[in-house]
Amino acid sequence: MKNNDPLVDKKVYMQMPNPCEPRYDHVPSAAWPTGDETLDTLFNGQLAILQSRRGYRFSLDALLLAHFAADKGTEKVADLGTGNGVIPMILTHRNPAVFVWGLEVQEALTSRARRNLQLNSLDKRVRIVQGDVRAIHRMVAPESFDAVLCNPPYRKPSSGRVSPNAEKKIARHEVMGTLQEFLAAGRYLLTFKGRMSLVYPAVRCIDLLHAMRNAGLEPKRLRMVHSFPDTEASLVLVEGIKGGKSGIKISSPLIVYRREKKYSPEVQAMLDGSRVG
Repeated sequence: MKNNDPLVDKKVYMQMPNPCEPRYDHVPSAAWPTGDETLDTLFNGQLAILQSRRGYRFSLDALLLAHFAADKGTEKVADLGTGNGVIPMILTHRNPAVFVWGLEVQEALTSRARRNLQLNSLDKRVRIVQGDVRAIHRMVAPESFDAVLCNPPYRKPSSGRVSPNAEKKIARHEVMGTLQEFLAAGRYLLTFKGRMSLVYPAVRCIDLLHAMRNAGLEPKRLRMVHSFPDTEASLVLVEGIKGGKSGIKISSPLIVYRREKKYSPEVQAMLDGSRVG
């Protein structure tokens, strides 16, 4: 039966490349994949990513957000709800000068993110902390970061089908932090004129823009994401500026697929690790 709820699945799932060949001699054995994990790759094998077979798995959302976020050179960046650490890994791969601080509330995902950093020799440039976004003031000083990224949960706690898998449930539903609480944490972390970038369902675009303005993060840049050129937008990418003035730039649409489910040249360049945007 066709489900007409546009929030059934926000995520645009990735066609993952074949798992890379084992190459673990440079990392502790604790970072190796277990039987409950897959080892996937990005950037033609330059990044190896451990993921749960049945739990939370990152989607194309994370890749799109990491590339949408403006790259300003040497910066301190925070990633709220970092999951398995894929956004920090992408950011540090793209920019050797950046330092990323990732926050994740789930213990299992925090552990996997740290192992991913070891696997890719990025543990000196990324720090992953387990903690609740609602208690951000207990973990780090205010105005400590130039930029914040966030792929927040997009459903109310009682909205839609709740996954029995705890990792998926917390990633998708606002059980450990609402949109407003993630935005408040972002504002707390940012310096004046700092940037917060988010990815969210397009159908809730107005909710996001309204919440960002109320949080003191003025929306300044927006890009809609479409699966195909002739389909409605499925996602929206938005950047807000702390203390920014009104006025927003609407970028050209980002198209994920061409015909026959082949990635568009822009998205394929992201997957290959090329510089885009």
